[in-house]
Amino acid sequence: MTSFRISEAAALLGVSDDTVRRWADAGRLELERAPNGMRMVTGTELVRLLGDEPDGALADAFPLARASARNRMLGLVTAVERDGVMARVELRAGPFRIVSLMSREAADDLGLEPGCSPRRARRRP
Repeated sequence: MTSFRISEAAALLGVSDDTVRRWADAGRLELERAPNGMRMVTGTELVRLLGDEPDGALADAFPLARASARNRMLGLVTAVERDGVMARVELRAGPFRIVSLMSREAADDLGLEPGCSPRRARRRP
């Protein structure tokens, strides 16, 4: 079973190390001790926490999380390929490359073009 250090779990969840520790202290997240004494979080425990919708720890930490990711994603569009019905959009978000497949209509409505940011792309009337 894969286990993560508290800092790794925090990065995966998008919260601070202290938040992970507080959740563990409050009983929302179960930590285990590794043979070296470090407190660790199992991957299955992270999956359980992510599945605690709609009133789980992540929902408490991110009350606006019900908005679609495209309305909150910070990054830069690097490529858009449109065909008859679909569009393939590449996005760089920090060190990550994200590829999204969406309807051409959605890409057009969002005004997605290379060099724009999904958060700043404008919806067309």
